Amino acid sequence: QVQLVESGGGLVQPGESLRLSCATSGSIFRIYIMGWYRQAPGKQRELVASITPGRSTRYADSVKGRFIISRDNGKNTVYLQMSSLKPEDTAVYFCFAGSATMKVDYWGQGTRVTVST
Repeated sequence: QVQLVESGGGLVQPGESLRLSCATSGSIFRIYIMGWYRQAPGKQRELVASITPGRSTRYADSVKGRFIISRDNGKNTVYLQMSSLKPEDTAVYFCFAGSATMKVDYWGQGTRVTVST
């Protein structure tokens, strides 16, 4: 059974930083595109960032220049470093593992990020 285990969410103030982590099994990590979606209250789930096994990255326009996605192949873990956080970044963040066509095959349980004063 494939599991994506997320950690790192929490409550921060605007302008602060947070790092999310997502660990999974090596068999998945080596061949799948990994990344993060987020879903804010009352909104559709949106793609935030993704990274291929070869470390090619993609970002949503709303987070470019503020978020960095990376992967540690030795730890089978993908990270999302979030900086200059804004209240509109408040959402539940879901780690995913997907195919080359970005079809999502596996989801994490979600971790909540709240940006508020």
